[in-house]
Amino acid sequence: MSGLDRNRKRNQIVSFRMSLEERRELNARIAISGLPKGEFLIQSALHQKVNIVTGKYQSDRLSLEVRRLREILENINVDCEELYDVLADCKALMNQFVEIINDR
Repeated sequence: MSGLDRNRKRNQIVSFRMSLEERRELNARIAISGLPKGEFLIQSALHQKVNIVTGKYQSDRLSLEVRRLREILENINVDCEELYDVLADCKALMNQFVEIINDR
């Protein structure tokens, strides 16, 4: 099946679990929006405002993500595909930081 997804723009799958009531509410929102389900979920996930709260738990999570990113960069091999993936992750993370900072 992975060979069929090779030329797709969106070839990554994201899944999560919901309760029956959450699913009903989600389906109602999708129906009201008029968007296809996939587009609604993508728009909902990517265009939510992210707030960084200065509480210990959230700042610890942010620190862990920055530390993880640094460790990956330190341990990266010169392999072109691996380098591209890491740089794409870095770019996405930095774009989110810039958006959060600009919203303040």
